[in-house]
Amino acid sequence: MVGQDSSDDIEDVSLFDADDDVSRRSKKSKIRHPVASFFHLFFRVSAIVVYLLCELLTSSFIACMVTIILLLSCDFWAVKNVTGRLMVGLRWWNQVDDDGRSHWVFEARKVSAQGSKTSSEAESRIFWLGLITCPMIWVIFAFSALFSFKVKWLAVVVMGVVLQGANLYGYIRCKVGSRKNLTSMATNYLGKQFLRQVSFPGFWKPSSHTCFYPSASLLPGL
Repeated sequence: MVGQDSSDDIEDVSLFDADDDVSRRSKKSKIRHPVASFFHLFFRVSAIVVYLLCELLTSSFIACMVTIILLLSCDFWAVKNVTGRLMVGLRWWNQVDDDGRSHWVFEARKVSAQGSKTSSEAESRIFWLGLITCPMIWVIFAFSALFSFKVKWLAVVVMGVVLQGANLYGYIRCKVGSRKNLTSMATNYLGKQFLRQVSFPGFWKPSSHTCFYPSASLLPGL
């Protein structure tokens, strides 16, 4: 009976470890904060959709402008204060010290000693995809409004670029670190791209012809 109990205990431990491994794998692809992930994309995508369809839905420019600015403001607050902290463990803010000086603070959540992360890979992809793609779309809207002489829409588009670009810059600073690291990363990337453009594509490719170099033992008289 004692041996049977010990074997049962060993079996329970192995099953528990197997379930633990499965749960760790599922955490990588599982969205742990679905509400935050939804609102991370909802406000910014809604602002873009309203900008594209506002002339078809209503003829009131004031109503469209107010709606877009409200959506952009809600997106800025949600991404800066909620979704960045929950989805990727990053946050940034401004604080004023006792001397009245303003300081920008960029923080990243430290990984625990066991290496466990509170955010999943799926949430990280959603966060960075929405954070990078939408400001690029507003930049395209800015050039479109400028070259099509839609001056009344230019202020709205610039607001979108500024608000979403500020969050993008802030979280990149949180991810990369100091401004020197950000500058060095940009310099290294531009240097690699420059070397790729300067180097000739077929210059370093091996030749298709095979050359045979005889060894000294095969040459007569050597």
